[in-house]
Parts: sequence; structure tokens; C-alpha cells
Amino acid sequence: MWNPDTYLAFADHRGRPFFDLVGRIAAPHPRRVADLGCGPGNLTETLSVRWPGAVVQGWDSSAEMVAAATERGLDVRLGGIAEWSPAPDTDVVISNAALQWVPEHRELIVRWAGQLAPGSSIAFQVPGNFDAPSHVAVREVARREPFAEALRDMPFRDADVVATPSEYAGLLTDAGCEVDAWESTYVHELTGATPVLDWITGTALTQVKERLTEQQWQQYRQAIIPELARAYPRRADGRTFFPFRRVFVVARVG
Repeated sequence: MWNPDTYLAFADHRGRPFFDLVGRIAAPHPRRVADLGCGPGNLTETLSVRWPGAVVQGWDSSAEMVAAATERGLDVRLGGIAEWSPAPDTDVVISNAALQWVPEHRELIVRWAGQLAPGSSIAFQVPGNFDAPSHVAVREVARREPFAEALRDMPFRDADVVATPSEYAGLLTDAGCEVDAWESTYVHELTGATPVLDWITGTALTQVKERLTEQQWQQYRQAIIPELARAYPRRADGRTFFPFRRVFVVARVG
């Protein structure tokens, strides 16, 4: 279950890639803007400021996130990204840190390129850190007792769950798009006793937590804390630096 409050604990850090992505979209007057995997809507609502004349609509698979976004006065629909299809007047499709949850997202972006009108934009950002120490620790601790049985069939994601910028560029170029693709590594400056654990609890560990009892979840937390502390040591001044690679793509339909 996605928790909007937990996710928003790092809203400033999570928001920066969104604005870096949106800033590269060359769409002066779109009619409709779709934000797929919009989460609690804190970033979606900024799209109406960027494009005041557009209809902005959110889409998310989490009922909790949809409820939180709706409370902001946004038009948000409940559903999986794979179920979404563009309305005829859709000129911009945005997905920020969501497509990595959709195994068939490579096929989806190519399909959207064929469905959208010429001049429309597809813009997305996905984490590229599935081989980072944080995610390695998540998988290694999950193999231990007393978690191994509950997490035996857990579909942990590895590095190839997302493509490289060049691979995405190739897919969308072949689909007739002009493509701008790049990657960035953000070094997040975090504070607190367990900052990296707190970060991944709102994302990578959501499904782990769902499968464990409360007692097991607390045991899992205690088991992963020293692994994360070794990988991301806290400095004497209390700061922890957390590198986070992300992949960006902005494609203009030809």
C-alpha cells in the first residue's frame, strides 16, 4: 500500500527530477496534459501553472494516492498505466518515476507514439539505480530468515527493469519521434538516524512491507539498517549523501 505522507517526506528531493523533465518539454499551448503515475498530486498541480490553458488530468493505480490528489482539487483517475490510452486532444504525456513499475513500459511508449497526434510530447523519468547498494541490500536481507518464506516470490527488480537513455532513444526514434534522452545522478543530502531507509520505505520497500507481518517488518528494518549504514555512512556533521541515478526522455511525435 502506498502511503502519501511517507512518500512526501522527501518531496523536495523527489520533485527536482520532475521539474528538470518538464523544463525540457517544448509544448507552448497543449490542450490536454496527462500525468501518469501522478502520486499524491503535489507535482501534478504545478502543471496548471506551466500550462494554464490546458486540461490537466492525473492517473494512478493507488487508491490512497488518488484520494490524496483529489483532495488537492485535481482531476485524477484510478487505474494502471498500462490501461491508459490518450484522448484525441492529448498533447503532452508525462510520467515521473512510475514506468519502472510497468514491465511492458517499453512497448507502451512506442504504442503511445503511434496514438498521439504529430507534435505531441512524451516525457518520462525513471530511476536507474536498481543495482545501487540500497537495492542490493533490499534483496539480500529479503533472502534471510525469518523473511525468506514471505518474500520468496517477491518480484524484485534488477538493473534491466529500465533501459539506458540510448535504448529509449532508439525505440522512440524508430517510432518516428525526435528524442532528447539523458541521465543524471543526484546526490541527495539527507539527515536523520536512518535517512536512506526512510527514503526507500516510501518506494522500493512498499511491496516488502505489504507481505510481512508487523513484527517481521520491524525485524526487517532492524536487519537492513546496518547494511545501509555501511553503504551510505553518516558524516560527523550528521549528513548522509545518497547518490541516485535517473534516466530522462523527452520525445516529440513526428
